Amino acid sequence: MTKDIDESTRTATDQLFAEPLQQIERFSFNKSVVDVFPDMIQRSIPGYSTIIGMIGDLAERFATDNSRCYDLGCSLGAASLAMRRRISANHCEIIAIDNSAAMVEQCQRVVARDHSATPVSVHCANLQDIEIERASVVVLNFTLQFISPAERDAIMAKIFNGLLPGGVLILSEKVAFNDTRHHELMIDLYHCFKRGNGYSDLEIAQKRDALENVLIPETLDQHRQRLKSAGFADADVWFQCFNFASLIAQK
Repeated sequence: MTKDIDESTRTATDQLFAEPLQQIERFSFNKSVVDVFPDMIQRSIPGYSTIIGMIGDLAERFATDNSRCYDLGCSLGAASLAMRRRISANHCEIIAIDNSAAMVEQCQRVVARDHSATPVSVHCANLQDIEIERASVVVLNFTLQFISPAERDAIMAKIFNGLLPGGVLILSEKVAFNDTRHHELMIDLYHCFKRGNGYSDLEIAQKRDALENVLIPETLDQHRQRLKSAGFADADVWFQCFNFASLIAQK
């Protein structure tokens, strides 16, 4: 399996919410989060390594000559490196975007330590402000959930318009469920997963409060409808574990 994050970044354990906080600030991808991000993401997202590995496999399959692959919300470049190590297309480049300066700075270091052939450029920008051009693969790996729902339709339309015919979008998200009982069950199972990875009830509760109105999940039906409205011919789930899922949509 493709390694998800450069091993040299695995130095700090996530203890950001381990002690009682008098005031819980809104969650942001600041330097404190960047420093523990590899540990945080592995312990917080079920199936994360599988998703990253498959992003590499899908890039190998769909990346075409003289095209671009976009990693939107790249964080420390896990998806970018997975694509980079598997792409065999000629004159293909990877554009990695994140709006956290701390993430981008560290991501650039991670990418520089990897010497695979496909070029990767890392940029600090809001993905609402960038252009998508000549794309054969676009990755939104747990990114859209942090963007205002009012802006999501326009972003999806921009991605569709920037994709080449036959190009793909890989969209991974934390999801909600229409059925209240099922929704609560998935959340409970997810919290059990986090406890199994060493997080305390205090950590789970405080992080949940920090993410309130920052991470806004939608249902799979909402995602499918948005993808269809943007113009994608087909779109559906290829991976799901509890309330985390990844969809693939092809132009």
